[in-house]
Amino acid sequence: MEKLIRVTTVPLSLDKLLEGQLSYMANYYNVTAVSSDIDYLKQCALKENVDYHHLEMSRRITPLNDLISLIKLTKYLLRTKPLIVHSHTPKAGIISMMAAKIANVPLRLHTVAGLPLMEASGIKQKILIFVEKLTYSCATNVYSNSAGMRDFILENNFINKDKIKILANGSTNGIDTSYFSNSNIAEPTKEELIKKLGIRKQDFVFVFVGRLVGDKGINELVIAFKKMLAYNSNIKLLLVGHQENELDPLTEETLTEINSNKNILAVGYQNDIRPYLSISNCLVLPSYREGFPNVVMQAGAMGLPSIVTNINGCNEIIIDKINGLLIESKNSTDLENAMNNFCNDPLLYEKLKSSSRHLITSRYEQKKVWNIILEEYRELENDFNYKNEIKLYKKYLPVKLRQINLSNYLLSLLFLFFNSNK
Repeated sequence: MEKLIRVTTVPLSLDKLLEGQLSYMANYYNVTAVSSDIDYLKQCALKENVDYHHLEMSRRITPLNDLISLIKLTKYLLRTKPLIVHSHTPKAGIISMMAAKIANVPLRLHTVAGLPLMEASGIKQKILIFVEKLTYSCATNVYSNSAGMRDFILENNFINKDKIKILANGSTNGIDTSYFSNSNIAEPTKEELIKKLGIRKQDFVFVFVGRLVGDKGINELVIAFKKMLAYNSNIKLLLVGHQENELDPLTEETLTEINSNKNILAVGYQNDIRPYLSISNCLVLPSYREGFPNVVMQAGAMGLPSIVTNINGCNEIIIDKINGLLIESKNSTDLENAMNNFCNDPLLYEKLKSSSRHLITSRYEQKKVWNIILEEYRELENDFNYKNEIKLYKKYLPVKLRQINLSNYLLSLLFLFFNSNK
């Protein structure tokens, strides 16, 4: 089988954003996962039953370390000679696409699932724009996992429109709707968790799942929730995720409120978020930027409506007033109003809830997404092989025959066959 290499900056992306996909592709390709953090990478590779190659990378801007990573990956690609290198996340994208270009890897694919430059400014933004453009120029094909992201890329002239496309209905990995289903969570499990967290029967539970950082809108979420508590004590805010104090820390006021407010339940990172979704009433994701957020699909598959910002990705999964509500980004008042609507209008809430799971299962079923990605690989592979055959035939055919139209391809085959048997 041909070699396929999938690259992410950190193994968490392999484990959560691409879960199951590498194992599926291993039925058709010799798959190797490349990422940093050797111990976690080994766990991911074992889980997916694929090979792995450790390459230390950082999500931060580290030019010297990035150059070392580039050299190491280039050597690895020259030695292993893969047919396809497919990268995800910005740092993995620039390093692997440049390395694959230098190593002359035939198919160099990069998926865009989020652009940090959208929230950057000044010299940092200029650097990120340059890096993004360089990544795309080294790639043979670029995929956006949302229409909004693709439009942003094209509007800012990062790439030619013929080089970028969206697969399926968006999303990088789809959603396993049989796994993310309320029916999989036993009632005793729910009851035990509810008791442990101190959630009362009358409480309306808002849940956030993700990194607790500024650009996920956590500061605005805590402000909105605190204001609501002044006139509605029957609400809880469940925060499922870890803090990242280095890259995008929360304000001191937000941290103090999270630690002191008994109605805010911060449970940290969880390997299985389904029990937490199953005891919640609504997902809230007031993010500043997204690619195509898995958690919105996961919550929808669990039957939860969502309140999300009107940004690309989010506004493709959530249809306003159908399976959730769209709000303005960085606006705590708009967020507070939407949360109040869910608490005070049970008819609206039930209407949105009733549509949530169907709109996910009908558009983002995981195996359909995997199969479409596989079909894309096969199509690119066949096109590459066809072009190479034509080059080979033209090299050895007589001058007159070299001038034939490609529609006479079969004639070329016959010519080569008979000459090879003389």
